[in-house]
Amino acid sequence: MAKQFEFQWQIPVPEYLQNGAIFDRWDEESGTLEPKCLVKVDENGFFIYWKSEGREGQVREISQVNDIRLGLAPKINDPKTYAEIEVKGNGSLEWRTVTICSGLDLVNITYTPLIAADVDTSREWFEGLRQLTPNTKANNICPMTSLKKHWLKLCLMVNPSGKIPVRSITRTFASGRTEKMIMQCLKDLGLPGGKCDEIEPADFTFEKFYEFYHKICPRTDIEDLFKELNGGTNRTYLTIPQLVPFFNDRQRDPRLNEILFPYYNRKRVLQIINTYEKDLDYVKQEWLSLDGFCRYLMSDENAPVFLDRLDIYMDMDQPLSHYYINSSHNTYLSGRQFGGRSSVEMYRQTLLAGCRCVELDCWDGTREDQEPIITHGKAMCTDILFKEVIQAIKETAFVTSQMPVILSFENHCSKAQQYKMAKYCEDILGDLLLKRPLESIPLEPGQYLPPPNQLQQRILIKNKRLKPEVEKRSLELFMKGQQEQNDDLEIVFDVSGVVGNVDGEEGPLNDDDSSSSSDMSGEEIIQNKPKQTNGPMQASYLDPTTPNIDTDAHPELKLCQSIDNNSQDEDEKKTSDSFEKKEEDEGGNLTAEEEIALMSNYKYIGATTNIHPYLSAMVNYAQPVKFQGFDVAEDRNVHYHMSSFNENTGLGYLKTQVIELVNYNKRQMSRIYPRGGRVDSSNYLPQIFWNAGCQMVALNFQTPDLAMQLNQGKFEYNGNCGYLLKPDFMRRPDRTFDPFSESPVDGIIPAHCSVQVISGQFLSDKKIGTYVEVDMYGLPTDTIRKEFRTKVVPANGLNPVYNEDPFVFRKVC
Repeated sequence: MAKQFEFQWQIPVPEYLQNGAIFDRWDEESGTLEPKCLVKVDENGFFIYWKSEGREGQVREISQVNDIRLGLAPKINDPKTYAEIEVKGNGSLEWRTVTICSGLDLVNITYTPLIAADVDTSREWFEGLRQLTPNTKANNICPMTSLKKHWLKLCLMVNPSGKIPVRSITRTFASGRTEKMIMQCLKDLGLPGGKCDEIEPADFTFEKFYEFYHKICPRTDIEDLFKELNGGTNRTYLTIPQLVPFFNDRQRDPRLNEILFPYYNRKRVLQIINTYEKDLDYVKQEWLSLDGFCRYLMSDENAPVFLDRLDIYMDMDQPLSHYYINSSHNTYLSGRQFGGRSSVEMYRQTLLAGCRCVELDCWDGTREDQEPIITHGKAMCTDILFKEVIQAIKETAFVTSQMPVILSFENHCSKAQQYKMAKYCEDILGDLLLKRPLESIPLEPGQYLPPPNQLQQRILIKNKRLKPEVEKRSLELFMKGQQEQNDDLEIVFDVSGVVGNVDGEEGPLNDDDSSSSSDMSGEEIIQNKPKQTNGPMQASYLDPTTPNIDTDAHPELKLCQSIDNNSQDEDEKKTSDSFEKKEEDEGGNLTAEEEIALMSNYKYIGATTNIHPYLSAMVNYAQPVKFQGFDVAEDRNVHYHMSSFNENTGLGYLKTQVIELVNYNKRQMSRIYPRGGRVDSSNYLPQIFWNAGCQMVALNFQTPDLAMQLNQGKFEYNGNCGYLLKPDFMRRPDRTFDPFSESPVDGIIPAHCSVQVISGQFLSDKKIGTYVEVDMYGLPTDTIRKEFRTKVVPANGLNPVYNEDPFVFRKVC
């Protein structure tokens, strides 16, 4: 960039982590103990690595470490082995254990328990490693830093004698070159190059590796550019008069402010030469060699993203409704929606990934302890304890981000267990729980929601709330001990009917899956303006005169059969028994026939409107209500009321009342969630709802599909804090925005964007053909998919060169 920018991606590594400590490592997969490992962290914070006497060096890449745990005892089934390990150190085995949790996704997690000699060492390492792990900036390091990381990994993964096997190096480059050629390049550099040879780490310096890299992966694309700038001559350098126009015409964004981002000049180019040119004679002559030019182009100064925006750079003092909020659906599930496994771990992983709104489907536990559980009710999923989830949330909510977390309850519990839920939230979360509204922002019509900055390190509960007068009276009676903590509680105060006692519940709209047969899917709507209908609306889910009480936070899979209740119960029992046996035998994987049987017997049970006043009183700025129409919401002007829509209902509003939806989202929050038919936990494209300003566009985080990739890419900005400020025209009440208009924003001149795919490096560890697709996601008028694709470069996953003509996006609004 024109102005020098230093990308501070590193988190300082404490000296004691670099020096290392002795740990015993338990291998859960093999059930074996590796004693007396010297465990260290490199000075860059790339790797946690260890080696013991007579064994190979092992590494864990810190960018793939999701969490560091303290007090998670290793799973040692043999009592004798457990006892032997326990007596080896000072303090309990549990609190001497630091566990490294790593993985490439949120479901398949590898646990590496390291057992310290004493509790103080484990505590120190837990705190030190915890500081290094939430570093999303490290995913955006430049090619040169990536090469250093690659080199360091080779140096750390030594054989039992502490040397680098030549085989490790040949494997690294095997996706594009033959083993013979790689070994010859090593010999040319004066290094051992035999198949069974090994190299001293001290001899394999980074400069040697960099030279070796250029032999194996010559940067012909950069060489061609160098020759072009030299006018086709054979000169081995570029001069300042050649470099200044190149930097200004081809490196600098012409839209940048000239004062804040001045044009390149002689002084700036000299600065680049002094930084990247290694030949001192060239530096004196004010020349830049091909090597210096290559080092510059591979540096942070040529990053493909705005590196300064990886920090929190947005205004975080706007109302909550003015932000997109990273949100999860059915957070507890690690797989399918039917017959899937529930996992406390998913809450940890999701929050550590930057998610700020998690969902808890709460049901009465049926065991003797009567503990509330979380599961996908009646969908034959396993269950987990509510209190364990709250404990996991407490431990991980504010590791990655300090911004507020919203717990979206789908509450099916009896009052007795609701009271337990409320007490667990109160006792476990403590001061983190926002039990009462802020004094400066009361719950009044017309009052804006609080901003994220005012809610840092606070957890909000989203649950139905009793009407204020009912809640006050019921809570007073409850606190006086005049009411039993059981399902008879409503007898004392339910004077006007259950639904009427829940604030905002009157006159609900239809919110079912019948819209799945609508004439335009989410895939189509992202690239097309919906057709306006002149006649009456065909979809009943948009008709405010059609009441339907089955409109809870997410009415999943309403696949009811009109059959006798007794036979249905019997079928459910048979299916349940079958599932339980299946789970014991095969880990719960259902066949297609079993899943169809489950779906045919599935009946959704709506969340309760019979709310315990103690829980009700903890709800403040996220109060879910039945949606009654945009006019009603505007008239009431209650900013802390919010509504949830499944994706089909949301699509319906996009097609018929999109401007009203945008305006609603300026004032209040909305939550979109996947339709019930997505039993495989697939996701819809979130962009279509972001376009309308919907804040909580909830996705199945366990599925790393295109939708989740878009979500992760979007929320990586602004420090991965989980909150992104919506554009100005989607916040201001005096602006009208139609995402389907050809020119949706007044005063915005469409941009011209071209993308040229030149080459790739280390795309695969296999010798396969590769190509690149370039898509754009945004407003419907901007979105272009499956149009631009490079040629296939066969049998080269190492350094393919595409050299395509630019792909041009001619009108980007």
